[in-house]
Amino acid sequence: MNNKNEASVIAKHISNFLNVYVPSQKTSSANTLKAYQDAISLYLQFLEYKGITTINLNAACFCQNNIEEWLRWLQSERGNQPETRNNRLASIRTFLKYLGQKESRFLYLYQDASQIDRFKTQKKKVKGLSRPAVKALLAAPNLNAKAGRRDFVLILMIYSTAARIDEILSMKVGQLHIDEAKPYATIVGKGNKIRTLFLLPRAVAHLRKYLLEFHGGTPDPSAYVFYSRNEGVYGKLTAAAVDKMLKKHAKTAHADCEDVPLKLHAHQLRHAKASHWLEDGMNIVQISFLLGHEQVQTTMVYLDITTEDEVKALATLEGDSSVKTEKKWKNKDGSLRGMCGLPPRKS
Repeated sequence: MNNKNEASVIAKHISNFLNVYVPSQKTSSANTLKAYQDAISLYLQFLEYKGITTINLNAACFCQNNIEEWLRWLQSERGNQPETRNNRLASIRTFLKYLGQKESRFLYLYQDASQIDRFKTQKKKVKGLSRPAVKALLAAPNLNAKAGRRDFVLILMIYSTAARIDEILSMKVGQLHIDEAKPYATIVGKGNKIRTLFLLPRAVAHLRKYLLEFHGGTPDPSAYVFYSRNEGVYGKLTAAAVDKMLKKHAKTAHADCEDVPLKLHAHQLRHAKASHWLEDGMNIVQISFLLGHEQVQTTMVYLDITTEDEVKALATLEGDSSVKTEKKWKNKDGSLRGMCGLPPRKS
């Protein structure tokens, strides 16, 4: 196979990986998809820096030595910290695994990339919220204002379900089943895996009022539960908007309870609820399922459970009763990223 044909094959697989495989098989999160896109885009930018063009792009460009040099380049030229470089390395590995599955002659690239050591990072503990802090936060929104009532219900749903922020923001009205004998919501998590989260009476009562006010008497099942004010019910509320909202209410709540961090983010509510479930004696496997973790050990690490506490946590178990898409890789602008269907980077 000549270089031109090999370049075309690789470009096609990069485009299909980002536009078909990742969205359908790996994640439904826009942020995670962007992370894959950024990693691939930065790798192609690095190759262009080395003089690689749409003519001489080939499999050797993804060799172990080049990837290791790219990781050093990310540190020296872009100031990426070890955790960021680890994440970008993981994205490249995932792509090379996909490439090897599609083209067996390239499988060695994934095998070689798997030998690259991850960078040592300092483990960052997720600081959850105490129960008084959660109470203070829920009291912060102004319930006399429409926006405040929406913020209250959104915060309540994030905390009461312990769902990931993208899972909450991607939730549509049809995923809420609040008229059942045991009300619940269906959540679409990572890898498009669906799980059921039961809703307690308080959350149900507020959801009923919220849906009536924000969606009317006959809500459209395909409308987002929490939608963008500018785009309407079919426009997804962004995580950035929620982050700004949480920090605003955290500032108010902090005045009443110093346990509320001023730089509050949604993940802390998820972590707090999981910790509170554990404090209440909930089965660790149940918590793992509710969080959407595939392995109980992931939940152990997530909750920062020590070896001593792990025994206690596990003790709670005892006695517990063909897609068609535009071939974006053919839209070339003369750059490697354009060849692979990626937009130009701003920096």
